[in-house]
Amino acid sequence: MCKKVAIILLNWNTPDYTASCISSIMKYCSADDYDLIIADNGSTDGSLASLKAKFPQHIYIDNKINLGFAGGNNTALKYSIDKSYEFSMLLNNDTETEEDFISPLLNHLYQNEGVVAVQPAIYYLSNKEQLWNGGSYFNPYLGITYSNNKKSRQQLNTPEKVDWLTGCCLLVRNEALKKIGLLNERFFLYYEDVEFSFRLKAECGDLHYFPKTKIYHEAGVSGKFKSANPEGTLSPIIHYYLSRNKIWFLRKYANPLFTILIFLINTFYYGAVFCYLIIRGRNKKVKYLYKGIKEGLFTSKSMIWP
Repeated sequence: MCKKVAIILLNWNTPDYTASCISSIMKYCSADDYDLIIADNGSTDGSLASLKAKFPQHIYIDNKINLGFAGGNNTALKYSIDKSYEFSMLLNNDTETEEDFISPLLNHLYQNEGVVAVQPAIYYLSNKEQLWNGGSYFNPYLGITYSNNKKSRQQLNTPEKVDWLTGCCLLVRNEALKKIGLLNERFFLYYEDVEFSFRLKAECGDLHYFPKTKIYHEAGVSGKFKSANPEGTLSPIIHYYLSRNKIWFLRKYANPLFTILIFLINTFYYGAVFCYLIIRGRNKKVKYLYKGIKEGLFTSKSMIWP
C-alpha cells in the first residue's frame, strides 16, 4: 500500500542540489507520509546513476530527454495518479527543509475540504530570514503576477487564500488532477504553475498559502550559467520562455476590459528590457526576447490549449 503523498523532485544536471534536498526531507519529515519520486530530465552528467547509488530506496523515472519543468513533472504526476497516491507534491530540487513541513500541509488539506492545494512559506536558502515567496497574487487589471514578500509577512500566522501557487513547492489533491489534467506542457518552463493554479482554482477549490511551516529555496539554479558568460548570469532562453508564457497567460486570464492598459504597460516594460540588453551587448538575449514576444502574441490559442 502506497503512502499518502508522492513527493516529486525534478533533476536536470544538478545532482548535488537534489541530494541535499532528499537528505533534508529524510532527516526532518515522517517517512510514513511520503514516497520520493525523482524524475530525471535527460541529465548528461551521470545524475541518475549517482542519485540511485546514494538513495536506492526511492523511486526513479528516467525521462531520457529534457521535457521542461512541465513535461518532466508530468511523468511523475502520472505515476502518482496511476499508483493511487492521495496527494502529489511538486518540490524544486534546490530546496531544503529544517522541519517537517509535509505533515502540516497534509493536515491542512484534511481539515479543509474546500482547499484543493496548499504551499508553505518559502525563504531564501542563502538568507534564511528573507522571504522568497509569501503567497502569490494576480492583478487582472494591470496584468501583473507577483509574490508578497514583505518582511511583515513573516509574522503572518494564519492560512490565506491566494491566486496562485508556486511550482517550487505545492501539495495538491490527486482527485483534482484527474479532473483538470496536469501541467500544460506547451509552457515547458515558467508560468506553467500559474496557469495550472488558475485551472485548479476555477474548477476544484481554493488555493492556500500556509505560513506556519516553511522551506528554503536556492532560486534559479537551472537557469544560471555555471561559468562566466558574455550574456550575463542567466541563460538567454529564460527570456524567451518568460516573455512568451507571460503573454500566453495574459491572453487567457487578464481582464479583457483592460487590454489596452495591459498592452501599454507591457510595451513599456519590454521596450525598457530591449534597451538594456542592447546597451549591454546581450545580443542572444535580444534575439530570444523578440522570439518569445512574437510567439506569445501570435501563437493561436488552439495550439496553447488544445
